[in-house]
Amino acid sequence: MAAITAETAAGRLMRREIEEQPEVVARLYDRERPAIARLGRWLRRRAPETIVLAARGTSDNAALYGRYLIETLLGIPVSLAAPSVLTVYHARLRLRRSLVIGLSQSGASPDIVEFVETARRYGARTVAVTNEAGSPLSHAAHDTVLLLTGRERSVAATKTYTAQLTALSLFVAAASGRGRLMDAHAGLPDCMARTFEADGRIRDIAHHWRRIEECLVTSRGYDYATAREAALKLKETCYLVAEPVSAADLLHGPIAVVDEGFPVLLIAPPGAVLPHLTALASRLRRRGAGTLIVSSDAAILRQAAIPLAMPAVPDERLSPHVYVIPLQLLAYHLSRIRGHDPDHPRGLHKITRAR
Repeated sequence: MAAITAETAAGRLMRREIEEQPEVVARLYDRERPAIARLGRWLRRRAPETIVLAARGTSDNAALYGRYLIETLLGIPVSLAAPSVLTVYHARLRLRRSLVIGLSQSGASPDIVEFVETARRYGARTVAVTNEAGSPLSHAAHDTVLLLTGRERSVAATKTYTAQLTALSLFVAAASGRGRLMDAHAGLPDCMARTFEADGRIRDIAHHWRRIEECLVTSRGYDYATAREAALKLKETCYLVAEPVSAADLLHGPIAVVDEGFPVLLIAPPGAVLPHLTALASRLRRRGAGTLIVSSDAAILRQAAIPLAMPAVPDERLSPHVYVIPLQLLAYHLSRIRGHDPDHPRGLHKITRAR
């Protein structure tokens, strides 16, 4: 791992926090698994009619992953909350047989706290997923799952994102009774650590992309959340117009902007959606797109203008935990090459307090 050691180096906080992620996931698995398993058993007993996930920013991308996982493994409809429905429009939602999960690394986002407080008053069971045990969000909810990441100082969130993914995947594994999926988490830290072997390659890709001003970022299924989070990191740290779009939706209009050399980042782990993504990669190649493909599948990598090989992941449903790391590194390297400090994106703060 090529760690940044100079205290004055731009982006040193983001880089260190990216590197901490295997350790964070191992710690969460070891220490918080029993509490998460208890929540999973409660869910099996109570079987709520709906689950609502409330989050903003990076946490909202983790929530999107949670939606895919809950609906595919538990069969419970999931809504991604629009907090202003309660906080601005003061609607009275029927939540008595619902589970509401609020995700916030700080636990201090006012609209998420208010949404969880109001949902609890309306009869929902509520859970806080946060890094701060004494936070307003933790006090607002019936139960708290702690992320145990330590302090996250870089404005661009990295380690709290993968911790949120892990908390959600452990919860759904426990609630669905899938012991193999639960056990697969034990191999995640090593798999995540292996992605750093591609750091030099990622830095070279960042040099290749140093002059781009726009790109599409796409995937499908569980890693649509990865596409959204990668696009957010490129926006935050590199000031690119990075548009995330589902690979299915890409064919319903957005592909019209893709012409010769247009940069497209395609996230394509092996699994159920790989055949569709392979067909998309072939179509992008015929259009002459400058496609960066991130995958461990050799066949789809051959369709890439820029291939980035990944280690194999123990379970498709855990691929977002691993595939996001090289994209965080891409944002970090590209930001520094373009003369920015990814630790301090312009106009952003660690906690957004607007409702």
